[in-house]
Amino acid sequence: MNQEEILEKLKNIVKPFVNNQEALDNFTESTDFITDLNINSANLVDVILDVEDVFGIQIDNESMEKMIDVKSTLAIIALKLSER
Repeated sequence: MNQEEILEKLKNIVKPFVNNQEALDNFTESTDFITDLNINSANLVDVILDVEDVFGIQIDNESMEKMIDVKSTLAIIALKLSER
């Protein structure tokens, strides 16, 4: 799975939790979940749980704390996929 496919899947995962549609339309690696998409911390946990389900990976607490923006999240997903 390439970076573009992961990015598209991630965009679909966060879509139900986004409170800023314009920011979702401009979803890139530099998008921040909290400041750009207005996803609250409780919903961010839901996003991470959905990421685990969709990609079939386990995300530890240390990695979870780093998942504040798209770029960091993509890197963690790629790392976890390579460890499978």
